[in-house]
Amino acid sequence: MINFQLVTDDTYWVGGSDRRLALFENLFPLTDGVSYNSYLILDEKTALFDTADISISDQFMENLHAALNGRKLDYLVILHMEPDHCSQIGAVAALFPEVTLVGNVKTFTFLHQFFPELDTLSRVTVKEGETFSTGKHIFHFVMAPMVHWPEAMMAFDEATGTLFSADAFGTFGAIDAGIFADNYDYERQFLDEARRYYANIVGKYGMQVQMVLKKAAGLQIRNICSLHGPVWRKNIGYLLEKYEKWSTYTPEDDETVVFYGSLYGHTASAAEAAAAELQKKNGGMVRVYDVSKTHASYLISEVWRCRKIVLFCPTYNNGLYLPMEALLHDMAALGVKNRVFALAENGTWAPVSGKLMAEQLSALKDVQILSPVLTIKSALHAQDQEALEAFAKAVAEA
Repeated sequence: MINFQLVTDDTYWVGGSDRRLALFENLFPLTDGVSYNSYLILDEKTALFDTADISISDQFMENLHAALNGRKLDYLVILHMEPDHCSQIGAVAALFPEVTLVGNVKTFTFLHQFFPELDTLSRVTVKEGETFSTGKHIFHFVMAPMVHWPEAMMAFDEATGTLFSADAFGTFGAIDAGIFADNYDYERQFLDEARRYYANIVGKYGMQVQMVLKKAAGLQIRNICSLHGPVWRKNIGYLLEKYEKWSTYTPEDDETVVFYGSLYGHTASAAEAAAAELQKKNGGMVRVYDVSKTHASYLISEVWRCRKIVLFCPTYNNGLYLPMEALLHDMAALGVKNRVFALAENGTWAPVSGKLMAEQLSALKDVQILSPVLTIKSALHAQDQEALEAFAKAVAEA
């Protein structure tokens, strides 16, 4: 079924949503699918901004043909060469063999690696600050290396104030009620998924995001067209403020989250008791997660949201319980900083997980590790209540 939609003036959304996909990048769980956005300009010359994933190729091609309505495609602007956006370049080129590809030097390096058969196509190579025109639309190119691939770039249309932002400002989740963010209760439906998307996929490159935000600050942005998720046309400052916080590792909330690993339930019970004490002492929301059951991408999203992270971990083979060790590895890989950590260990004969967690966390920048470590011997008992309360008090007052 044809479903292309007007973004503004002669700019159209020609993407689609995949609700069947279970894992994004075969890694991150999707509870409500994901959208793949592509945008078409119908000016004196026509220009397509990126293609789509192969999973929605039929829908994408239907939308593109219908929106063109018999016109030829003059330009294909490649903002991002990741396969979920570039998979249909070959198909588009086959249908429009006279199309001219627009990209930067690195774009065309990657294009050759994916599609060496397209080396003979006409192309225009652009650089930072250069412009490209389709008639009344003049596009300014903003290089965005490592947000989150090295060839990524954005294009700003001065005619409509539209920023085509590649993967930046994207989110997990299919779009259904409309293509605009203001068609939804964004905080309820998309915010958690937008944060999870940012933290896990872009999060490591906060410095690079900051550089792009500085460039964007001088633009009169009226619309943001990302390659995933809804289009922004209202309250854009809200989204930019979120990215400012996320990219500087600034906690979104002054809240506490508790992560635990537990073999038989004893460490879990202790973590639940600590969460109850924390809630009594600070009165705020305290969320509790089992690291064995909850996918790490959701845990990382909570690390980005909260300022205080409490870790309960049993000693396992004289080391760390493996799901907790994997979470710590993720935090290090993503460069987590500006957080407060409190540590609790459990062990029947030789508890060392607190020390091991502290060693790994100490390698992170600008983090505070509270002391002492709460030590549990096998299970939490009445005689441990004083230590538990002191532990919770230290977290609440941190």
